[in-house]
Amino acid sequence: MRHTERIVVLALDGVYPFELGIPSRIFGAAEGRYEVLTCSVDGRPVRSNADFSIAVEHGPEILATADTVVVASVTPSALAPELPEEVAAALAYIRPDARIVSICTAAFVLAAAGLLDGRKATTHWQVVDRFREMFPQVELDPEVLFVDDGRVLTSAGAASGVDVCLHIVRSDHGSEVANAVARRCVVPPFRDGGQAQYIEQPVPPRGAAGTAGARAWALEHLDESLALADLARHAGMSLRTFARRFQEEVGMSPGRWLIQQRVVRARHLLESTDLSVDQIAGEVGFATGASLRQHLHAAIGVTPVAYRRTFQAAR
Repeated sequence: MRHTERIVVLALDGVYPFELGIPSRIFGAAEGRYEVLTCSVDGRPVRSNADFSIAVEHGPEILATADTVVVASVTPSALAPELPEEVAAALAYIRPDARIVSICTAAFVLAAAGLLDGRKATTHWQVVDRFREMFPQVELDPEVLFVDDGRVLTSAGAASGVDVCLHIVRSDHGSEVANAVARRCVVPPFRDGGQAQYIEQPVPPRGAAGTAGARAWALEHLDESLALADLARHAGMSLRTFARRFQEEVGMSPGRWLIQQRVVRARHLLESTDLSVDQIAGEVGFATGASLRQHLHAAIGVTPVAYRRTFQAAR
């Protein structure tokens, strides 16, 4: 019988409605694998940062039953180095073994509770200086979309909450389930946590070409030896123009993006097939199994064999 994980979302005064709805939308699309409940510190409605309040069904006691707790982001004016007494009391209900996730500015809440001391974390790039001033004991990385530090995960602004929730689904159930959830929610199935938060993407001149077509073509030819010249030629651009446009649109170099996509494809094949490591390396465009092992370990810190064993055990 399949275990249904309970996700409890904590809504605080000043909550952003969009971010508050992300866990329910993403985890709720996973075909019964998760149950999502929402609570406040006292069971009463909370004021949002918009022109309306939000009624919730539960008080803080429900946090004691959570396998995963998600704290939704709040308006920056509500951020402080110390927690209000009622918020601290609510967080005290969380079990020691529960997974804890913050979306955007909710990293301030986790940090004020001491949950990020000595850990790597991230938050919205616009409040980085404030965060560092308040919580110097946290190893803050302001450049990434989300940080998975084991039991505690933090994400950056707004839509990166979608990314971290999909990452959790992928970690729990594999890429096939996560991709199906992404399709149902009509969102990109994968944005690596290490991708840049803030991408300078000016509006291109009318009729200017982009790199999306070249990226789509590359994804269909990952098993081939792809050079920057191949992508630029497919986009109809010079090498220099293509590299600059790619960085503007994607936030990373073409070479790094190709490695990322090959690792993503390799993870999917490790989860869903019995192909050998060398066979998978060939399928995704790595020259050797050793190269696949190196890049997978750099990306997620495990070997192909250990990764496959984890997902076979989960299945």
